[in-house]
Amino acid sequence: MLTLTAGRYAARQDQSSADIRAAQSLRHRCFRGRDGLDADRFDDGCWHLLVEDRATGALVACCRVQSFENGARIDDSYAAQFYDLSALAHYDAPMVEIGRFCISSEARDKSDILRLAWAMLTQQVEAEGVGMLFGCSSFPGTDATRYREVFAFLRAHHLSPGTWRPRIKTPDAIRFAPGSGRAPDARQALRVMPPLLRSYLAMGGWVSDHAVVDHDLNTLHVFTGLEVFAVPPARLRLLRALSAHAVC
Repeated sequence: MLTLTAGRYAARQDQSSADIRAAQSLRHRCFRGRDGLDADRFDDGCWHLLVEDRATGALVACCRVQSFENGARIDDSYAAQFYDLSALAHYDAPMVEIGRFCISSEARDKSDILRLAWAMLTQQVEAEGVGMLFGCSSFPGTDATRYREVFAFLRAHHLSPGTWRPRIKTPDAIRFAPGSGRAPDARQALRVMPPLLRSYLAMGGWVSDHAVVDHDLNTLHVFTGLEVFAVPPARLRLLRALSAHAVC
């Protein structure tokens, strides 16, 4: 079993049904705030990335990963339930959807956990020649007024290229509005922004021009894409260095 280690944490791929149940349990606590199993039809088509505390063995973070040969089957993705992704159907390189990413509220060093997860994903990206990573970045709750500043910031600085831009598919869509006659406050926006989305943007990622209300998870989510060529060289070197710390 290939494992990446960094400090107190280790990242690995699921090896058993018990691993998947552990991920589903953590997802349920993170997204629904109580014990249970968060499971759906997409789990069977994915592998699950697990980050564990090396001292205790506790699962502190997870996500699921689904591979696509290109954009031809983009409608089979989780995100396609909420977004019209027809523009991405013409993408002609391998793609990866990252879903249900979550970090335990009790975990320490969340930035270290996030970097380790990205390093694990970097191995797959380079092994499979992946050209784009995508998924839904979730904001807690469904009150869009809480996120007016961050949505204006995303609209001003991080909209997807027109070539790939997702279109509205559901009536529960909330278009990003411009700021109220001033530039959006970047510091305030970054404070409110989910850590996963911040890391996507730091690597050159982009977002849709609207959010979608997810009543099932009680979140607002934003389609997020990252083309691998856009990752800054310094960030890529760091992830490669972390991914070199693999043990079997």
